[in-house]
Amino acid sequence: MFNALVVEKDEESGKTSAAVKEISVEDLPHGEVLVAVDYSTVNYKDGLCIGPGGGLVRKYPHVPGIDFAGTVEESHDDRYKPGDKVVLTGWRVGEAHWGGYAQKARVLADWLVPLPEGLDTRSAMAVGTAGFTAMLAVMALEDHGLAPGHGPVLVTGAAGGVGSVATAILGHLGHEVAAVTGRPDQEDYLRGLGASQIVAREDLTDVTRKPLEAEQWAGCVDAVAGAMLGRVLKQMKYGTSVAAIGLAGGAAIEGALITPFILRGVNLLGIDSVMQPYQNRLRAWQRIARDLPMDKLEAMVQPATLSDLPALGRDILKGQVRGRVVVDVNA
Repeated sequence: MFNALVVEKDEESGKTSAAVKEISVEDLPHGEVLVAVDYSTVNYKDGLCIGPGGGLVRKYPHVPGIDFAGTVEESHDDRYKPGDKVVLTGWRVGEAHWGGYAQKARVLADWLVPLPEGLDTRSAMAVGTAGFTAMLAVMALEDHGLAPGHGPVLVTGAAGGVGSVATAILGHLGHEVAAVTGRPDQEDYLRGLGASQIVAREDLTDVTRKPLEAEQWAGCVDAVAGAMLGRVLKQMKYGTSVAAIGLAGGAAIEGALITPFILRGVNLLGIDSVMQPYQNRLRAWQRIARDLPMDKLEAMVQPATLSDLPALGRDILKGQVRGRVVVDVNA
């Protein structure tokens, strides 16, 4: 028997509840590899899964946790053997398949990636899905021509999980980073990660009827979308790109969006961290091990245990969680 955060649904009321319970290996869903989990994280999707409405969960009981890192305990696939350190993000783990909020997880071998040299299981989850997504965004911008010296790179939602890691990566690579936040008290935190400029959120959410504005940004990692993305697109330099990740600000983009695309050749790049091919996942994790400064990563981290998760699930939905929450499932 081992501990897991189990979300259950009352069929009469439709309400869900989450509590730490003991389960067994026999309870786990099908998979080729059994992993002894060390750490998981808290992401926005986890908050939705833990929340009172159940969010993304379709079948109960359920174990959330959309990523994890740990050690292979049992494997029926030749690519992995007991003792191997592995990391998993994506593939709807923690949504359609039981996830990382348990001391053991069983998954398909194709979903795993060997832990790169330079990372341990804790540091991998300090990065987690948010950091993995941030690296995919940086790689996409690089693939479309972004390089240090081209001008400031905007990061929206900079104090959140994706934004914090994107700021640290871009700063470490030599970019001038303009970090957007709605909280003035986060300035020291963001400058410590590598931001050279702080942009107030209201400066990018004020309504403007102009189809285009002065060119300012050489690239953008956008974790907000909505009205802010519409405003940012009008300010992009010619031929630059925006890597769009999240929808915290809404799915509707406002403004005369066709103008930036036609008159300035702006690229809008959608970043999907869920169904990434193995080689892309491996490349991203190797880049993380090489290009993410671990001292800055540690400044983003706040620790948690399984018993902390119900409250943290509510907090992240309210936008009250800064940086990265690393869950020690064995604490």
